Amino acid sequence: MRRFRSLPLRSRLALLVAAAVAFAVAAVAVTCWFIVRGKLYGELDNELQSSATRPQGGKLVSTIANCNNSSQNNPSGQVPPDARGFRAQFESYLQVVTANGQSCVAPVSPGKIEVTDSDTDFAKNPVAGHGTFRDGSDTKGNPVRVLTVPLTIGDQNGTTSIVPDAATMYAVPLKGTDSTLNELALVLLLVGGIGVVGAGAAGLWVARAGLRPVDKLTDAVEHVARTEDLTIRIPVDEESDDEIARLSRSFNSMTASLASSRELQQQLIADAGHELRTPLTSLRTNIELLTRSEEIGRPIPPADRKALLTSVTAQMTELAALIGDLQTLSRSDAGHPADRVEVVALQDTVEAALRRARLRGPELTITADLEPWFVRAEPSALERAIVNVLDNAVKFSPEGGTVDVRLKDGELTVRDHGPGIPTEELPHVFDRFWRSPDARALPGSGLGLSIVARTVQQCGGEVSLHPAEGGGTIAAVRLPGAPTAPPDMP
Repeated sequence: MRRFRSLPLRSRLALLVAAAVAFAVAAVAVTCWFIVRGKLYGELDNELQSSATRPQGGKLVSTIANCNNSSQNNPSGQVPPDARGFRAQFESYLQVVTANGQSCVAPVSPGKIEVTDSDTDFAKNPVAGHGTFRDGSDTKGNPVRVLTVPLTIGDQNGTTSIVPDAATMYAVPLKGTDSTLNELALVLLLVGGIGVVGAGAAGLWVARAGLRPVDKLTDAVEHVARTEDLTIRIPVDEESDDEIARLSRSFNSMTASLASSRELQQQLIADAGHELRTPLTSLRTNIELLTRSEEIGRPIPPADRKALLTSVTAQMTELAALIGDLQTLSRSDAGHPADRVEVVALQDTVEAALRRARLRGPELTITADLEPWFVRAEPSALERAIVNVLDNAVKFSPEGGTVDVRLKDGELTVRDHGPGIPTEELPHVFDRFWRSPDARALPGSGLGLSIVARTVQQCGGEVSLHPAEGGGTIAAVRLPGAPTAPPDMP
């Protein structure tokens, strides 16, 4: 079995096909041989039965009784008339057996049949209309088919009577029948062998043809493993829906997903490098300026030094926020499950985010109309997403402006009265590191709305931005949930 499993798949398929065909051919051949044997033996039995139904006349009985002394009773060696008539009708073995095992062979019989216990038992208790068939042999060892029937005598009135303690044995040679069966067995063996070999060859051809797409898939996988080229695709018949076609489509889908993931990863690295370059360059410039003033002994004026230190602190804060945003996005891209998903009261989360937003925009008027709504989410991630939405509204609101926040039926809307977002820029607002040309002078990394979209998507919700009537932008966050807390909520 271990050696069989080590064979290539096509070889195993060919062997299995050959084995299945061999089993079927063997079953058919054996069945056919036994059917033919039964037919041939049935014809022999019918022939014996037909001979046994002819009544034996008195002269034939006397001839059989005197068969052992035929040379004395018939010095000329001619067959008696009754015996000649029997031989003309039936050229086979004929003898009488008695209850004590003695037998008398007819002169026309080509030999003597070996008497068995079943023959003597039948002679002891003969039953009219009954007979027994068996396979036996003559004294020369030739196989014969034997029929033992009661010995009957017919009189002139046409009636017959059974001779007690005696039975008649008819037999025909089986040499011709056995020869026919042997030839049939040889023919079936040859035909079956040829069929098995042909089935094995056909199975190997079918296996090769059927596994050719698998070979292509294997070559493609090996090519990807060797070159890391994810652009390779396997041609698939769009109308086909078999296992190979489904496997090929799955492979193409997998490579496409991997290629897309790699592109996103490379794009994230490139964008992150670009965004990190600005604060790092500013930090380096400010620190070099401070260091140089110390080296040359020319101190920077206190006001300028304070401005430089403030700039360094702001750049470090921006750098830390950017790194945190990148970590959040990388965790989402990796598909890691949320650290702590639980039932969250969305109105409480929005209240906490509003407190932080009011600290960042003290000059703004932020109104809130919140109705109860409970969702399943990671509390910290959900709060950060709502904070990002509010920060976006605070950032673009004019001084002294108003931000309207409303939570109703699971939909959170945040409306600002800022300049709004141009229609052509709406498709890009959730892209990573994308920033409107008008907002590039403002602080931020361009990851806030991307984090919002990813968090809301993980909660099974939707987020959108669209212009508001009278100016400004409306951010809408829809989350699945219920207005009442579940019973198991602590």
